Amino acid sequence: MKNIFKFIYACLILSIVSCNDAIEIEQPGRLGAENAFQDVSDLRAGLLGAYNFLDTTNEIGLTAAMTDETHKGKDNGGQNNDEQNFNVNSSNGYVSGIWGSNYGAIGMANRVIQAAASIDSSEDQAEYDNILGQAHAIRAFAHFQILTYFSADYTDDSALAGLLVTSPAEDIFEARPRSTNGEFYTAIGADLDMAADLINSSEGVTFMGDDFVTALRARMAAYRGDYAMADTYAASLLSTYSIADQTEYSAMFEDSDFTEVIFSLERSIGDSYDGQGTAGGGWAGSLFAFIDASSSGGPFMEMSRSVFNILDGTADVRLTRNLNVAESSIDPTYQTNDNSINDDVLLVFKYPGGTQPLLNDLKVFRASEMLFIRAEASADAGDLTGAATFLKELRDARYGAPQALQSFNTQEDAFGAILDERRLELLFEGHRWVDLKRLGNRGDRAIDRDSKECENLAGCSLQNSDYRFTLPIPLSETTANSGAVQNNGY
Repeated sequence: MKNIFKFIYACLILSIVSCNDAIEIEQPGRLGAENAFQDVSDLRAGLLGAYNFLDTTNEIGLTAAMTDETHKGKDNGGQNNDEQNFNVNSSNGYVSGIWGSNYGAIGMANRVIQAAASIDSSEDQAEYDNILGQAHAIRAFAHFQILTYFSADYTDDSALAGLLVTSPAEDIFEARPRSTNGEFYTAIGADLDMAADLINSSEGVTFMGDDFVTALRARMAAYRGDYAMADTYAASLLSTYSIADQTEYSAMFEDSDFTEVIFSLERSIGDSYDGQGTAGGGWAGSLFAFIDASSSGGPFMEMSRSVFNILDGTADVRLTRNLNVAESSIDPTYQTNDNSINDDVLLVFKYPGGTQPLLNDLKVFRASEMLFIRAEASADAGDLTGAATFLKELRDARYGAPQALQSFNTQEDAFGAILDERRLELLFEGHRWVDLKRLGNRGDRAIDRDSKECENLAGCSLQNSDYRFTLPIPLSETTANSGAVQNNGY
């Protein structure tokens, strides 16, 4: 954690604008840290800085490469070779990115929360409360992201999560031990309570409001296996948000429709993420191609054949939203074609970009996920028809016509169908790795790569209990912080 604190402190002392992960924060960037926040407008600037640290492209990239969502494309020059071969270590770029972005957000949120205590809020109490509430929400979300990727078992309160940081570091050289899931859940819950009490207005889907708080509570409860609470939260959101139809679904990933978007991270021209740098870096589309989502755009990661084979020939809008059908090359003989890497080209089209190729907002919470949580809750309670009914509602929307109600004989059947549907609905959104980790055994599902794509890889699948479904603590952290115990297997 010390390396994170040094980075945050340097941003505040020198110039927030000069640090790669910061944005246009004028006043704090020109003053010393002790004077950076003097009024409510300074708090707003600090809040924007905390938002700017949040980025889910590392989660999306890791999941797409590690699981069965993608395969090496025709212009691949070695990108994601380690992840495709299930080789993840403490120096992995995605691992460091997940750790760094979330602790960056936590550090900045802590600065805002601490500074707020010494600021006169009488000039604009509502704005002051709203900013402070969002800072608590950011800290809650970032801590939950850390738990999600670095804890071995979400349902075990005694399992280690990450470093619980609820105040700016007084001693950046202090050795900090990892906290347990239970400690994380308690702190996250307290932050969400504060956020719910303080947030008093909606600023749109790119700012954390009351619905964001409810969505995070729903996801966290589902991951913990507390399905009674998860269902309650999800149901409350679905009374407000509807499931997008085919047209709305396609437009959602062009950032022109927000029917079912609860929260997303805004990405736009001129922001601090406007530039590829390394793969991702805020541009979700650049996780898959160098230039654009066309056949000549340098596709280095393509849709996996195992996903395409499920969607091929269907009226499912998720085919045309996730695949550039017009420019892809579909080779029916790919299984026996020794040149299939050039002849069978499946171009990812989920993040084509709008005014800027490959640059789209990052969807964090959608109504579809809430529908899945309700289906999980029904399956967990033994209401198999209820689970099937929720899945049918989604499938009806994606196919644009009523679909047959599935029939499940066992809970395993129901959870398997839920995982199958989540695989398609949340494709390239950073969920598959987590879903298999938490539900794979309940639904008898695992990483399912096409046999052709496995020929030159270390393997086609991993057991859901494999240690690589928990990420290692980054080497930069364990080197600087003697209190950070490494996860098993690394």
